[in-house]
Amino acid sequence: MLFPSLAQASAAPAVRFGGDALSYRELRDVAANVAAEIGGADRVAVWATSTLHTCAALFGALAAGVAVVPISPKAGTRELEHMAADAAADLIFAEPAAELPAALQGISRSTVAFEAAGHSLPPEPAEETPALIIYTSGTTGLPKGVVLSRRAIAANLDALASAWAWTAEDQLVHALPLFHVHGLALGLLGPIRLGGQVRHLQRFSVPAVAEALNDGATMLFGVPTMYHRIAMEAEEDAGIADALRRARLLVSGSAPLPAVEHQRIERLCGQRVVERYGMTETLMICSIRVDGDRRPGYVGPPLDGVEVVLLDDDGEALEVADDETIGEVALRSPSLFSEYLNQPDATAAAMKDGWFLTGDLATRAPDGYVRVVGRRSTDLIKSGGFKIGAGEIEGALLEHEAVAEAAVTAEPDADLGERIVAWVVLRPRATATAQELVAHVAELLSAHKRPRAVHFLDELPRNAMGKIRKTELTVATVGGDR
Repeated sequence: MLFPSLAQASAAPAVRFGGDALSYRELRDVAANVAAEIGGADRVAVWATSTLHTCAALFGALAAGVAVVPISPKAGTRELEHMAADAAADLIFAEPAAELPAALQGISRSTVAFEAAGHSLPPEPAEETPALIIYTSGTTGLPKGVVLSRRAIAANLDALASAWAWTAEDQLVHALPLFHVHGLALGLLGPIRLGGQVRHLQRFSVPAVAEALNDGATMLFGVPTMYHRIAMEAEEDAGIADALRRARLLVSGSAPLPAVEHQRIERLCGQRVVERYGMTETLMICSIRVDGDRRPGYVGPPLDGVEVVLLDDDGEALEVADDETIGEVALRSPSLFSEYLNQPDATAAAMKDGWFLTGDLATRAPDGYVRVVGRRSTDLIKSGGFKIGAGEIEGALLEHEAVAEAAVTAEPDADLGERIVAWVVLRPRATATAQELVAHVAELLSAHKRPRAVHFLDELPRNAMGKIRKTELTVATVGGDR
């Protein structure tokens, strides 16, 4: 079973969102209500706010064997229109007070009933049944729907449980969004599969994290931006550092945690952060084990059941493990996604002889530790815990009537990890301000995809074939802002 503790339906606490909470018995009853309503549906969407309503709709759909499409409330108009058409959900769950955007109003709407109605959970679906369809940005074009089966989720959570000694005794606290695998598959489904408890803060704040750790939480999931802010406030408030000392495990993911933040947190509270590495299509690939060497810059060895190879430029496996030779990460795993929804060609292109090609570049140390050093493509940006495709932002910029050419790159940022930078050539006699272009992108796409800086140029540097040389796009080499 994917969630054996849900079927056992004890009175133990299961989930808490702010001041709202459900025991396992109550969560079972609510999930049974949802499952009875949607039985026979192909897939349902969930307006993925960080609320108990989202949680209840999710577990109800999973109990019914219906694939869930989490929809980000931060998504832009273009993304919402694409997801609505591509996923073709039978209905969407949203809280009664939620005002859905126009792009989703053509989908039948439903609301979770929290009162027990005497329904039973349906029989356990087959393990290859699609569980989640999560839309993820690539380097070009609109997001692709990544189909994750019940088998993939169960296998990955069990491997993480082994690596982290994660049990029913743990109480996890986090404030991650429920439309990505970190906050949803790991942060919400993980504790319930293991029979523990999850406390979602709904909105991240350092005092709220400290309060939860002081009140019995044993694990914290966060992204580098969160740990940066935690460290900053802990330097000013010894009580926050004391709360961090109480945690059994601090886990960081979604982007590399800079070594300086590792060192700050260890100096402040004696805790060493555990990093893990994965992506939507693969779930988690590697992680530092709870009893392993927590080495800044490394994501540890592959998880149990995950086979990882590094490929050279010819696609051949590298046999060396010298922590210097770089190759592309490829893997086989029971946690792999099933397909990209409605995109068989993209699915086939991502695989080679049964191995999934991640596009990430890494080295492997003699002890098996993997160190991710970047992307084969330069067009994937990791900012604030999000993976963002530069091509999607460039496309949005080019839709502005004043923009003739656009390129998007990333620059290091102490808070976000990387910040999005736009380089723009305006049409002759056209005018536009940086603020106007930032607002334009934020309207079409999610707000976190907006550029944090806009540089106006007379021309973009290109090679003989007309391709933009993004490595030359720095203020020093192009002469600064115009």
